Amino acid sequence: MYNRVCGACHAGQLPNAPKRGDQAAWKPRLAQGMDTLVQHVTQGFKAMPPRGLCMDCSTEDYHAVIQLMVSEPGP
Repeated sequence: MYNRVCGACHAGQLPNAPKRGDQAAWKPRLAQGMDTLVQHVTQGFKAMPPRGLCMDCSTEDYHAVIQLMVSEPGP
């Protein structure tokens, strides 16, 4: 899912989208709580379009990909 949808913005192409593995960028976002982050993805937030343009992704998918982006270093 990350490679198919999220990586288009979170791999560094958009300066305001936190990069995968960027602990400093993700820390204040995680402080808002996972429910808030998932809500931002599903409803859209700032430059992020609703559902992150993943129309077949579930809430569980969003939880998993957020954890992936937070915990693993970028390519």
